[in-house]
Amino acid sequence: MQCFPSLVLALSSLLGALALLQLSLYLRVPSRYGKHEERLCRPRGRLPARCAWFLQELPSFLVPALLLALRSPPRLEPLGCRLLCCLFCWHYFYRTFIYPFFTRGRPFPLQLLFFGTLFCIYNGFLQGYYLIYCAEYPNDWCTDIRFTSGLLLFLLGMGINIHSDLLLRQLRKPGEVTYKIPQGGLFTYVSGANYFGEIVEWFGFAIATWSLPAFAFAFFTLCCIGPRAYHHHRYYLKTFMDYPKSRKALIPFVF
Repeated sequence: MQCFPSLVLALSSLLGALALLQLSLYLRVPSRYGKHEERLCRPRGRLPARCAWFLQELPSFLVPALLLALRSPPRLEPLGCRLLCCLFCWHYFYRTFIYPFFTRGRPFPLQLLFFGTLFCIYNGFLQGYYLIYCAEYPNDWCTDIRFTSGLLLFLLGMGINIHSDLLLRQLRKPGEVTYKIPQGGLFTYVSGANYFGEIVEWFGFAIATWSLPAFAFAFFTLCCIGPRAYHHHRYYLKTFMDYPKSRKALIPFVF
């Protein structure tokens, strides 16, 4: 396999178009799962949350690994390129092999699992293909301001995301399915702290890679989970009379 810049451009452009489609579909009406699931119209086919998250996120880890294995000889030079690929795989290692086994979410609709898995295959291929077959970085890229600032944002966002997930898990005892008001951490300021962390994480990755595929993915993440944070915020305000009115939906002190 060799690098085709036109393929990278086409796939990145399609990802940007999918981001706008997501935004148009779910800005006013949330996707129907979790707390926004219609109680009277539940889909028949569902999987336990742990199994569903594992299956959905797995391709984002396996596809780049497969692309690297297929390249002969392996190409991840210089050091900056290796680190960037490791960041992407590190996130999805956590999301595939750690996060699912601690989640206490409700059963996941098979339809959403199918589309989520397709996206992870698509994006895993795009990011992995670019970094392994196309990316060209100078030898000192790991000292470039774009790499260092992007890396710091990535680590900050991932830390916020993991910590926020931990706080959400602590809201429920094993077997509980009721929703409660999140407390602590960045939830003090925003309703979607976990989503905010993931958005920061992928924009940090985009800055560190300084690539069209990564910026397209960061934009998709914003358009996909940004509206969900907004709908979570509305849900909390509507459901809990004592919900803190000072909290924003997604961005502290702004929105």
